[in-house]
Amino acid sequence: MEKFDRLEAVAAPLPMANVDTDKIIPARFLKTIKRTGLGVHLFAGLRYQDDGIESPDFVLNRPKYRNAKILIAGENFGCGSSREHAPQALMRFGFNGFVGASFAEIFAGNCTALGLPCVTLSPGDLEALMESVELDPEQEVEVDLVARTVRSRAGTLQAGVHDGVRMALLEGTWHGTAVLLDAGDAIEARARSLPYVGGFQA
Repeated sequence: MEKFDRLEAVAAPLPMANVDTDKIIPARFLKTIKRTGLGVHLFAGLRYQDDGIESPDFVLNRPKYRNAKILIAGENFGCGSSREHAPQALMRFGFNGFVGASFAEIFAGNCTALGLPCVTLSPGDLEALMESVELDPEQEVEVDLVARTVRSRAGTLQAGVHDGVRMALLEGTWHGTAVLLDAGDAIEARARSLPYVGGFQA
């Protein structure tokens, strides 16, 4: 697992509150058990018109934001159903981190399981960041988990991130299943040493 300490990239602003997981990737695209190809359907209802042509007004269709790796979101981003496809679609579209007012708890947890940070800003700082990247789309925004900051031409802003999530990302232990598999021998040895785990067999 890769460690995450900081990300410096172009950021795309999405000034919308309560963007739910069905808006992130509509349910009609969840018929596959695979995760490949989900990025094509990201924000399908916003990115495409009824005739399938890209909507020129949607932020991710604008040329200057097409290579954005950071998404700047509004309040309660990722609410709704707990579908893991939502952060998968965002990641496979190309996003590596998120900045917002707040994130739905399950969505944020699913992001952490993919090594994707969700950091928060105060309302005033978030507004300043949104305005900054709208005025200067080509600037690079830095998300720094070590310093707990988001830096842009709007200044260096204090960011919020859960301590446990921050340490998991910094240490590269964000994938819980991989951590358990790597510690398999130690777990088995510990289990054999416990008197109340009778009859343990590897």
